[in-house]
Amino acid sequence: DEGIVEKLGLKSLVGVVKSCRSVTKSSMIHNDYQPNIEVDSQTYEVKADGVLLTCEPASEIALAQRYFLF
Repeated sequence: DEGIVEKLGLKSLVGVVKSCRSVTKSSMIHNDYQPNIEVDSQTYEVKADGVLLTCEPASEIALAQRYFLF
């Protein structure tokens, strides 16, 4: 659409995107890593490419108190 840059107040150039239906994760230049993820349903252990992934428990969870859903 003509005038879309002015209409939306954009400061950068815009262009038409074509032939993007065939773009996949493998097409990404700097973000194409796809590890094999395994989740043990008994222990909830998660492994990526056979390496156990661990992290400390969260001390705060965003929106947990303000938007309590249960």
